[in-house]
Amino acid sequence: MGLKAYKGTIVHTPKLGAYEILEDGYIVVENDKVVGTYETLPGEYKNVAVKDYTGKMIIPGFVDLHFHAPQFSNRGLGLDKELLPWLETYTFPEEAKYKNLDYARAAYGKVVHELWRQGTTRAVLFGTIHRKATKALMEMLDDAGLGAMVGKVNMDRNSPPTYCEETKDSIEETKKFIEQTKDKYKLVKPIITPRFVPTCTPELMKALGKMAVEYGVPVQSHLDENRGEIGWVESLHPESDNYSTVYEEHGLFGKDVPTVMAHCIWNKPEEIKLMSERKMWVAHCPHSNTNLSSGIAPIRTYLENGVKVGLASDISGGHDVSIPRTIAAAAQSAKLRWVYLNDKEEILSTPEWLYLATKGGGEFFGKVGSFEPGYDFDALIIDDSSIADVNPRTVQERIERYIYVGDDRNIEARYVAGKFVPEPKF
Repeated sequence: MGLKAYKGTIVHTPKLGAYEILEDGYIVVENDKVVGTYETLPGEYKNVAVKDYTGKMIIPGFVDLHFHAPQFSNRGLGLDKELLPWLETYTFPEEAKYKNLDYARAAYGKVVHELWRQGTTRAVLFGTIHRKATKALMEMLDDAGLGAMVGKVNMDRNSPPTYCEETKDSIEETKKFIEQTKDKYKLVKPIITPRFVPTCTPELMKALGKMAVEYGVPVQSHLDENRGEIGWVESLHPESDNYSTVYEEHGLFGKDVPTVMAHCIWNKPEEIKLMSERKMWVAHCPHSNTNLSSGIAPIRTYLENGVKVGLASDISGGHDVSIPRTIAAAAQSAKLRWVYLNDKEEILSTPEWLYLATKGGGEFFGKVGSFEPGYDFDALIIDDSSIADVNPRTVQERIERYIYVGDDRNIEARYVAGKFVPEPKF
């Protein structure tokens, strides 16, 4: 790809809580990496081709840290239920359909297209228990030019007969899945995916923990989402101190490989301390947390305790793929928590939320989510000229306005790892 330069109003958040803005500035990119950002183009780059987006904003691509790809067709359904009844009524029956590879391909094509449309350039995705269907999802993401980690789900207990694995089969299929996909694609990688403790036997969890270390593959799951779920885990594992230590005792809590846990609403102080020590990520899912009556996660507490946080749509507990609308929901939830709980959980600013939506979650993938030198050039070109206004606005006001009232029609172009990403043909 060589050297390229992009001109526009550059907005990113290298540090939590502060924008770095260059109006009519330049980003120089070599192959897939950012070389630097400049107010004027340095002399050594005077012969580099410049893609001119003057007047438009160049921001990092959005990162979604938790998305159930097979649940996409269920968006907006059953959201008057709590977590466990919702799983039984809607989720498990839908995911069972992905045994049919033709059905899976048809449904996953819509998922990939929607990620592209909403400007989500990287995502951490759950598949189903079906290895072939999950591999098909990875292939489609790669064809589309998006970055992702994708997991073949594991569940061998407390699941419907039509959607449950034998322990041995679950382990063997996961090994095959990892071996077949680990080095196949540049930007799409496998991730170990125990659904959550209630649906995974100790034997299966131990095997997955060992597998993660053996293959050097990250881990994703759910943690402390719902009070009923937490009580269920306590009844299944009375020998463990808490939900987190169940994962810890089975090698699935970030000790040796990067790990992201979704929700983390009701974590105890000792769990937060352990997460900090293990350098884990929280996938914050505000839409889902309110839709399923789960609660409001203490995001400021996580950040102050050194726990990494990214944002997530959590389709289909969450109903909206858009990360900007997830930012708005996260901010609104945090304000309600501050007002009603009075627990000194200070609300976050808009640049802090943008950081979590880009660099905060992006670093689960490595150097992703910022325009600092050495980071992958994942970018969105935002044309906000159609957003009705009669007043001149600062760049800070423009980015906040786009987050709250803009949509996919304001995204003029998408880049992932230095490459322009056209609309997928699915």
